[in-house]
Amino acid sequence: MTMTNPELRRQVINIYKELLNIGREYPLGYDYFRTRLHRAFASQVHLKDEEDIRKGIARAEFVKKEIETLYYLKRYRALKQRYENK
Repeated sequence: MTMTNPELRRQVINIYKELLNIGREYPLGYDYFRTRLHRAFASQVHLKDEEDIRKGIARAEFVKKEIETLYYLKRYRALKQRYENK
């Protein structure tokens, strides 16, 4: 990423931090999630075009929403199972 657009850099760092925070409850463990996340971001270091970087940020936001949805589904299933047996 070029240093010409600090706003994009800030957005990338923020989404990375948000994903790290979400990954603390990942079923396979935080270390597994962190290494995979780091590898995914490191594979995109070569991007220089602002449009490509914005697409990458959008993809990261989508992944964040998907992970949050999976957590909500897991919580819903656990609650449903608890209260169905009564």
